Amino acid sequence: MRKRLRLGMVGGGQGAFIGAVHRMAARLDDRFELVAGAFSSDGDRARASAEELHVSDQRSYADYRTMAEQEARRPDRIDAVAIVTPNHLHHGPARVFLDAGIHVFCEKPMTISVAEAQDLVDAAKRTKSVFALAHTYSGYPMVREARALVAAGELGPIRVVQVEYPQEWLSTPLESTGQKQAEWRTDPARSGAGGCVGDIGTHAFHLAEFVTGLRCQAVAAQLSTFVPGRRLDDDAQMMLRFDGAARGLLWASQVAAGHENGLRLRVYGERASLEWIQEHPNQLRIAKLGQAPQIVSRGGAGAGPAAARATRVPSGHPEGYIEAFGQLYRDFAALIEISRGAHGEADEHPLPGALDGLRGMRFIEAAIASSRADAAWTSINPA
Repeated sequence: MRKRLRLGMVGGGQGAFIGAVHRMAARLDDRFELVAGAFSSDGDRARASAEELHVSDQRSYADYRTMAEQEARRPDRIDAVAIVTPNHLHHGPARVFLDAGIHVFCEKPMTISVAEAQDLVDAAKRTKSVFALAHTYSGYPMVREARALVAAGELGPIRVVQVEYPQEWLSTPLESTGQKQAEWRTDPARSGAGGCVGDIGTHAFHLAEFVTGLRCQAVAAQLSTFVPGRRLDDDAQMMLRFDGAARGLLWASQVAAGHENGLRLRVYGERASLEWIQEHPNQLRIAKLGQAPQIVSRGGAGAGPAAARATRVPSGHPEGYIEAFGQLYRDFAALIEISRGAHGEADEHPLPGALDGLRGMRFIEAAIASSRADAAWTSINPA
């Protein structure tokens, strides 16, 4: 009988948005049970959070190092840990838990530097641990359908990739009001050197590579800060050079009035194109050369096995962000079990991992360097 995997969490205590999202996603398919955590650096808040989450006092820890040390010695130790802290607190906990032989699910971007990201790639490889990265949008059924169509050659050789991710929530100096999410995301010490380009630009970048299977080789970027006094970029516009002859455009903005969470991907091949919009995630638009466009729905007649594996309810019943996040946790559980010898095909679980995190950090680094050099073409090196 398959048992739930035991999950711990670093961060995500009272008042934290993304921690609650991870907990909902982890429980969606009943594959994980939250049993331990270092939920806050504030002791009172950590204890209160553990009580709210029904975590025993004995497994509520003051800090992540103590948690890793004590959990590693328990006969009922956690199988995995979710790291849901601000960016500057990703590397330390991830490395400690990997060294303890505990699988890691980490928020993105993976770290605040390429060197830290490379260290986690090496640690995951050395410890043979599963490392998951929270690029949620790769869990949507129709994103996986799009990926399968490109891989099957349905579009022909890829020519153009366009991806955009506009939001409006930082159009004013929200960070100066004490709003927690805005405060740390615009702070270079906690967010890293990239603002918008790191926070949502990495999602757009990953989605483009995930669906097309192409590697972006170089960027010509212009990063801007429109809100006076802000210390990091709030808008990123760039051209992309992919493998072969494919070219692309990427726009990410957190000062785009009128947009809530407008992630959109268009891929144009020699024979067909596709389009996916995050705010209408259950549909994929496919247009073959010389034919009328077709709208394929998740769970509908036109969707294939890649979408079916990430689908939970019948067609016409919408699935959204939590289900996509839950798909990543379903893949995470499956890959942990496969690593322990369970039957299964790892290829059926295309979970973003440590190498994707390293790619994201190299993308941020290249975009910043390009922008500082007046949008000069800059290699994402090594590719």
